[in-house]
Amino acid sequence: MKTLLSIGHGYSARALARLLLPQGWRVIGTTRSAATAGELAASGVEPLLLPASLAPALAQATHILSSVAPDDEGDPILRDHRDAFAAARPEWVGYLSTTAVYGDHQGGWVDETTALTPTTRRGAARVLAESEWAALGLPLHIFRLAGIYGPGRGPFEKVRDGSARRIMKAGQVFSRIHVEDIAQIVAASIARPNAGAVYNVCDDDPAPPEDVIGHAATLLGLPLPPAIAYEDAEMTPMARSFYAESKRVRNDRIKHELGVSLHYPSYREGLAALLASESGRG
Repeated sequence: MKTLLSIGHGYSARALARLLLPQGWRVIGTTRSAATAGELAASGVEPLLLPASLAPALAQATHILSSVAPDDEGDPILRDHRDAFAAARPEWVGYLSTTAVYGDHQGGWVDETTALTPTTRRGAARVLAESEWAALGLPLHIFRLAGIYGPGRGPFEKVRDGSARRIMKAGQVFSRIHVEDIAQIVAASIARPNAGAVYNVCDDDPAPPEDVIGHAATLLGLPLPPAIAYEDAEMTPMARSFYAESKRVRNDRIKHELGVSLHYPSYREGLAALLASESGRG
């Protein structure tokens, strides 16, 4: 039996588990919440409540995926469990990183060979964590994720309740990825392991954020949300950090090496599918 140890079993990892469990995989997911542990168990995932030792699960895992965010000092999972990882012998290891490692390119294109020049604290922490994972000597695959959206993480609720805004910043573009495409890309890597590989995980259509909000409103048949200049917008530090960088991310490698055909090649297909699924539930 193939066994995936999913460390920090969150939004993206849950989507992967939904692909693997029907194929007969065993999935162990870590969490620090007893309530979340119950949710995982109900979904067929074996919960492992941290701060328990990872050593027994690592000894059983044929595959390891970490979705844990780093702090300024690196990856807390490696800091707390480094000896256990040193003894592990998995077939495949995946680490979910971010395209923030590339920094700001003023709307220019980046690919997996682009130098890592992060301009935010979040991006710098990811660069450090990537290097820590690479230093373990395990069969590592790094996935640099663009902005994630999907069920429960779409713009429709804010557009409906009137809280959505189109924040305008000249030249600003983001790359995005639907969570179901994240899952299929990671699953494709598991099927075609290539230790040391790095993959950009994004769709085909980097776009200004205001276009996405505007398209969501159009799909709902509602007026365009108000346009607000970036300088005048109230945002959380995390949201503002996204606007500190503008780049277009290439995804050729996931197609050529992994044979991936995206379910949602742009936000247009992705938003249409989200709205259709909401209507189906209604």
